[in-house]
Amino acid sequence: METVFKQFVSEKQIEEVKKKRQEEWEKVRTPDQPLVQEEEKYDHRSLYEQLKSQKDKVETDRAEQFKFKNMIYKGLDDEESKFLQLVSQQQAEQKAQRIQQEKDEIMLFHISLGSSVSCFVV
Repeated sequence: METVFKQFVSEKQIEEVKKKRQEEWEKVRTPDQPLVQEEEKYDHRSLYEQLKSQKDKVETDRAEQFKFKNMIYKGLDDEESKFLQLVSQQQAEQKAQRIQQEKDEIMLFHISLGSSVSCFVV
């Protein structure tokens, strides 16, 4: 069983790792990407602080979401109700026109059917 201890890391070792990462970056880099790979962001906070900030963010997002759901509905004002009434009236007129047009087409069909039947019967 091998135990892992944190070892001292020299400046030379750090530079070697950076150089190796840069070489790997050059292999996979596309022309539109920067020449030097950005350093990885190191979060110096403790694990507790990181988890707490994530939890706080989730809680604020959830509170914001429910804030809008629980707003009191104030109803429609006069302008909105007039607009909706106008839209409803226009839809009713269009429906009535459509029904009348269908009736006219059916009547014309029956008339043309009746005249063609009378031609065959005679």
